[in-house]
Amino acid sequence: MNVHQTQDTGSELSTEDAAAHAEAIVKRSGTSFYWGMRRMPEEKRRAMYAVYAFCREVDDIADDPGEPEEKLFHLGQWRGEIERLYGENPALPTARALAEPVERFGLRKHDFRAIIDGMEMDAADRVRIADMAELELYCDRVACAVGRHSIRIFGVPEVQGDALAKALGNALQLTNILRDIHEDAERDRLYLPTDLLMAHGMDAGDARAVVAHPALPRVCELLADIAERRFTEARELMAGCEPGQIRPAIMMMEVYHRILGKLTAQGWNGHAMRVRLSKLEKLWVVFRYGIL
Repeated sequence: MNVHQTQDTGSELSTEDAAAHAEAIVKRSGTSFYWGMRRMPEEKRRAMYAVYAFCREVDDIADDPGEPEEKLFHLGQWRGEIERLYGENPALPTARALAEPVERFGLRKHDFRAIIDGMEMDAADRVRIADMAELELYCDRVACAVGRHSIRIFGVPEVQGDALAKALGNALQLTNILRDIHEDAERDRLYLPTDLLMAHGMDAGDARAVVAHPALPRVCELLADIAERRFTEARELMAGCEPGQIRPAIMMMEVYHRILGKLTAQGWNGHAMRVRLSKLEKLWVVFRYGIL
């Protein structure tokens, strides 16, 4: 749902209506993590719905068909809305749903800005990542910043929580990148670092040639190893938290770690089918980590 679709009605919504709007976005998304959020206490649940709805809206702007200039315009509108969120009354329904969580849980403005920065990177017609430093910055913006909001809502102490957000955010986003290599290449998007590709004899100028190159598996294995280490770090940090406190994060970790395992087992040669978890596997994760 893009900014311009809700801009005229948000200021008329009550707090309860804004919260219901955010929850509706979460339900429509069909995310398995809805059930992990659903089990949280009401204040935290509403806060997580609002954060998820914000991420869904700005992600849709970046990924929907359209000219980059139009996408940047709508993301710019969201930048203004974030400023109003911390000053004047925001106008958009999802931003109004965020007002109470911002005040109650101390959600930080710079993390919202970082998420929008990441969406601006994705909004371009052509995406290339120069090196590991830029890849880490990208992961921080599109994944770790979301985690930093989440851990504040969960109530994890800041130092421990930020470390967990960094480890898990990197693990999740690297898994996403490895899962979507071929799909992204069709859209002229390469999130594999250019300097790493060049070191293995690949020309990052041609995305389709990169995904067909015989050296691609070596690059993927390097990133998969990094992701695996980040999952291990996240698991160790979670061991110091109350499981019920971080239920949605545990669910995300378990789902994505299984996806990484399937990717690694499948290998990285050729145009392999996109890895997914079966409905039964998802139901098991929901039951084991989202309900018990």
